[in-house]
Formats: sequence, C-alpha cells, structure tokens
Amino acid sequence: MLHLSSSSFDRPLDISHAAFSFVFFNFLRRILLGSSKKCSSRLHIRQVLFSESVFLVFFNLMESNRLLKFVAVTFLLHTFLLREFVEADSPHLFFDWTVSYSQLAPLGVIMINDQFPGPMLNTTTNDVINVNIHNNLTEPFLITWNGVQQRRDSWQDGVQGTNCPIPPGQNWTYRFQMKDQIGSFHYFPSLLFQKAAGGYGAIRVNNREVIPVPFPRPLEEFDILIGDWYNADYKEMRSSLDHGNPLSQPDGILINGLGPSQANFEFQPGATYRLRISNTGLKTSLNFRIQDHLMLLVETEGSYTLKQYYQSLDIHVGQSYSVLITAKQMAVNMSYYMVATSRFIVPQLAGVAIVRYNGSHGDPIGPPSPGPYPFDYRYSIEQARSIRWDLGVGAARPNPQGSFHYGLINVSRTIILQNGIAIINKHQRYTVNDISFVHRDTPLKLADYFQLGDVFMPDTIPDTPDGRFPALGTSVIDARYHDFIHVVFQNPQPALQTWHIDGYNFFVVGMGVGNWDESKQLTYNMLDAISRSTIQVYPKSWTAIMLELDNQGMWNVRSQDAERWYLGQELYMRVKSIGQDNPSAVPSRDEVPPPANVIKCGRAGSL
Repeated sequence: MLHLSSSSFDRPLDISHAAFSFVFFNFLRRILLGSSKKCSSRLHIRQVLFSESVFLVFFNLMESNRLLKFVAVTFLLHTFLLREFVEADSPHLFFDWTVSYSQLAPLGVIMINDQFPGPMLNTTTNDVINVNIHNNLTEPFLITWNGVQQRRDSWQDGVQGTNCPIPPGQNWTYRFQMKDQIGSFHYFPSLLFQKAAGGYGAIRVNNREVIPVPFPRPLEEFDILIGDWYNADYKEMRSSLDHGNPLSQPDGILINGLGPSQANFEFQPGATYRLRISNTGLKTSLNFRIQDHLMLLVETEGSYTLKQYYQSLDIHVGQSYSVLITAKQMAVNMSYYMVATSRFIVPQLAGVAIVRYNGSHGDPIGPPSPGPYPFDYRYSIEQARSIRWDLGVGAARPNPQGSFHYGLINVSRTIILQNGIAIINKHQRYTVNDISFVHRDTPLKLADYFQLGDVFMPDTIPDTPDGRFPALGTSVIDARYHDFIHVVFQNPQPALQTWHIDGYNFFVVGMGVGNWDESKQLTYNMLDAISRSTIQVYPKSWTAIMLELDNQGMWNVRSQDAERWYLGQELYMRVKSIGQDNPSAVPSRDEVPPPANVIKCGRAGSL
C-alpha cells in the first residue's frame, strides 16, 4: 500500500508540472507496453505489478522532488486502472454450443452443434472465452477444460466439486481466460460417465503475434483426437459400474470419431504440418505413428519440448502432444497409414486413418509401420524420460521457460498418493490412500464459499498411506498458497495409471519401478523436467512431480481413467493463503468471487 503524507503536496502544482508529468507518464507507459497499439490489449498483470514495485522505489528516492513524486503517483494510478481492465482489454470470443443426442451409429452419441467430435476451440493466449452451453440432454451436464488452468477462477473448472450441473433443457455460460498459456488441450463431459458417448473436442491456444513459435511455421495444423470406444450405451455402462462390475476391454479405437480408414488428412509434398494429438479415450494408452514418416515433438500440454524425432509416440489417456511432420518431397499421389494402436492390453486394437498426398485415392502400399511390442514397458518409460523442457525458448511470455529454476526451490511439503482397489459396501471401488471419493449434493466450492461446514472436512485424507481400512469419504487436502510441494504417485497395481491436476502444470521430476523412498530423489531431473498437467504411472511403479501452488482455488486431482474416476479415484486440493478462512472475504487479486450467473444447488440452492 502506498502512503502519502499531506506535507508532500502542501502547495498546488503549476500547469508546467502537470504537463511534464503527462508527457513523462506516456513515455514510460510506452516503454511498459512495448508499442502502444499492438500490445495494449495483451498487457500482462505481472508486468503491471512489476511497474508498481519499480515506481514505489522511485517514489521513495524522490522524497525531495515534488515534480517527480507527482509523476510517480500519476503513473501508479494509471497502472492500478490498467490492472483492473486487463481482462476487459483482452479479446473476447463467444461460442454458442448445443449439446444433444444423435444416432450416428446404432448407439446414441453425444454431439455438440451436431458435431462429433465437438467444435474445435481455437483461441490465443489471454483471450477471454465465453461458451454458452445449451443442455438438450435428458440429464445434467458439465464440460471440463482439460489443461486450461483457469487462473484464480476454479468456478469455471466444470467438474462436480466446483460446479452445479447444467440442468436438462437449460443453458449456462462458461467465462474464462487463457491466461499466460499456449498449447494443445481438449475438453470433455465430466459427469455421469457421459464421456463414453462422446461430447469431447480439441482446444488450441495459439501464441500471441509478439511471441514467435520456436519452430518453422507449418503450412497447416490438424487436430487429431484418438481414443478407445465401446459398442455399448453409456447409461448401461454406468449402471454396470454402479453395480460393482468393472469395464471390459474396449471394442475399437477411433480417430476423430471415425472408424478404420474413414479419417483422411491431405499433405502436399515437402510441406510441414503440425499435428495436435490428444488421447480422449476412457482408459486405454495408445501408440501413435504414421507410416514411413518421422515426428518431431515440439510441445506437450503448454510446454515446448526439446526437439527430438520419434517413429512412434505413446499417448496416455488425457495427454496431448504437438508434433511436426515434414511431408515427403517425392510422394506425389501416394497414401500412407496413420495408426493408433492400444498398449498394455490384449487383444491389441488399432485405429487407422489415411494420409493422402495431392488428394490421392489409392490405398497405402504395404502394411502400417510396426509399433512397439504391446507390453514393452521399458520402451514407454525410456521415451517418457526423454521428453524434456526446452529451456531456451519462450512460451506464453517473452521470458524463457527455464527462467523458473524449480530445482533451486525448497520443498515445503511431500504428499504420497497411492491408488488402490477395494470392495466397499459389496461394490468395487477405487481409492486414494484408502479413501474412495463420494460427492455430496453441494459442490465443494460452493460449500466452502458459503461456509457450509458439514459438507466436507479438510485434511481427512492423510499425506501418506497409513494402512487404514478402505472407506468412502470426501477427500480434500488443504494446501497453502505459494507453497512449493512434492507429490509422489505410487502405483502398487498391475495396470498403468494416469493422473491429472486441474489448475496447474507440474514438473515431472522422476519415475521408476518399485516403491518410492527418499533415496529416489537422487535420481530426479532438477534442471529440465517437462512441465505438464497429465502424467502416467507405470505398473508397480512411482512417478514424482513438483509444483508451485500459485493458483488459488478448489482443484480436482483425479485419475484420467474414466472408470477409476467415476468409482472414487480422485480428491480435491483447496489452495488458499494463511488467514483467509472466510472465502467470501478473499481479495480478487488472489481469487475471483463467484460469477454472477453461478448455479446454486444442494444446500446452497436457497442462499
């Protein structure tokens, strides 16, 4: 807070002082913005806060000079106003989506605007997104934006612990900003196992014009959504899970919602293409490759990677990657297989699309390129370890990614999360530290904001497994804003796990076979570990991550395996500052208040 004594301004300033301060302020403002027109709508709050700090120092140094003091105060007032209007100054994009059933196949499919997959959300860093969802289903509906960080605004996260569902026949508008993000992501339904029927789509967050991409600009970009598929009605699948029956193996693999050889991608000889690939399936890891083409990995979930070539790429459920493909110079009128094959299950399944040069209509020559052996975990682990952060490039901001030296930060807390399986009340459930999550009738976010104390109790889940008897519960971890924490995902089971944390990217510092102990920290990558939001944990293995809790709110930590998520393998992390026990009194600089259109339900319905 800036304090001014009355003696500092005990005489009126003459007109020359005012004129000079105006000119000087605008000169400094132009320095801050870089160029007045192009950058004004892309101003970063952090830049403004930095300018405030600089001018507070400047003000104190100018104790004896009233003119310069006046200039400093004028500039500070302007920067405070600019900070308030940063979001308002950013471009607003408006989308109107209708969610409905359709008979694309013998079974019903959830479509958005009569499309399956749904519309691609094409955005740019700092854009403000407004998506009006019309729910024409016969049951409640929510969408979550996988990998979008929703800075200071978990009200827009679209999961059951933060949002009341959109009732059938009604609409609700999500409003969120792509704050300081770039990259490839996707969205999907988060309620009632609806993801098994579709309703998912791609998200692009493009660079601002002033931040060039660190690779040659491609001729074209393709969004490629790969995932397993079940030839069963999702409501019947949901009922089977409710009765304690596990899912069987999937029936097939789709590429952009299409069956074998139905999806086509056209290449021009010698051109470069960017493929944004996401695994939008329910539970199956997939290996992606294109016959006789190498893939240059350049980005994963908002982080630029060290550029390395891969013949094939393991993509686990919920993960997203960007690769560059350089089309062959001499492949006129040729066709090639694009393949996504299942990993770690039998029988092996394959989804197939066709890459066509110059609009060719013939079949590819020869069989698809072979992938790794279906149960070759060593191949997958070594590939995962090879994916690292590119420290020398910028992402959403002009500073290099590696300017955040996570390896030099002291860890304030270690949390070990162990997944499990248990029979509870005669039904199969999945657990985290022996607690299987159950939702209450009131979202945790609303219960926290309105201080409804009997909806959940924080810290009922232990920081490490303690051998308790498995039970149902509503697990919430209390975490301190700006702490730097270390999380270990321990997987004692014979099936691969995939974990996601809403609101954050984290550094994947290590993974290994067996049980984690403190000695494993000697093997950590403390320099250029990849930063992402979804990570795999191999069977009977562990994966360690580190993250700074710089995003206040109520955040979902979940299994990306839809069956496990539906049956309890999740928890929430409530991130808040010390002394902020009353959420309604938290300043908006730390966390935004509920939106004006917030849906209230459960115990909050009458408030």
